[in-house]
Amino acid sequence: MISGTTWIQAIVDLLMNEGDEEKVQHAPIFERIPFIDILHLMKPGIEDVNAMPSPRVLKSHLAFQLVPPSFWKEKCKVIYVARNAKDTATSYFYFDHMANIHVTPKSWDEYIERFMKGDVGWGSWYDHVKGFWEQKDKHNILYLFYEDLLRTPLEEIRKVMKFLDKDLPEEVLRKIAYLTSFSKMKENPMTNYSTFPSEMMNQTQYKFMRKGQVGDWKSHFTVYQNDRFEADYQRQMSGSTLKFHTGM
Repeated sequence: MISGTTWIQAIVDLLMNEGDEEKVQHAPIFERIPFIDILHLMKPGIEDVNAMPSPRVLKSHLAFQLVPPSFWKEKCKVIYVARNAKDTATSYFYFDHMANIHVTPKSWDEYIERFMKGDVGWGSWYDHVKGFWEQKDKHNILYLFYEDLLRTPLEEIRKVMKFLDKDLPEEVLRKIAYLTSFSKMKENPMTNYSTFPSEMMNQTQYKFMRKGQVGDWKSHFTVYQNDRFEADYQRQMSGSTLKFHTGM
């Protein structure tokens, strides 16, 4: 949910292809790594996904409680990327203006209220991030943070490499870090969604890859909105050991 999913897809894709740039440039990332939550709306469809050779790499935004039990029984691996709530809400606001299959926000103030209530695509951010966090040691889950991917990309790429049971030279990892930097991905038509069907995603006003920063929320939240959001955040995250960075 606007928390670095496309970013981690690009990293995984390159790791699985041992850093070979040519192998990941033959088709857009949304075709190479299907979004299984909306297969009924786009290609590749379910038949194509079922026919994919193992190991399959798939994308999903499903909350933990909605993942089929068989998924965990088969010991499938999950790489989960979480982003701090304020930056997620900020990015999601612009994304919902762009995504035609989502409800267009009426105003920023109205959107914050909806976000706090969980009245956004894929439900409550709070339940989502806590759900996977609480289960990460019980299942094959690598829990990453958007902020760490920005701050120490090589370190996070190494974590992903080990999780995928890969062993690549340092120069390949540095190449992957370079190719998956925000500036490179923003200009790459295979990752920036510029070829995505316009009837589903209209990028004339806002781009899919907008800023890729930590702390952009500070340019959007008023003092009142921030105080209200903080109070609600403390209530909803009470008792959780999950902590985020909200600025650098």
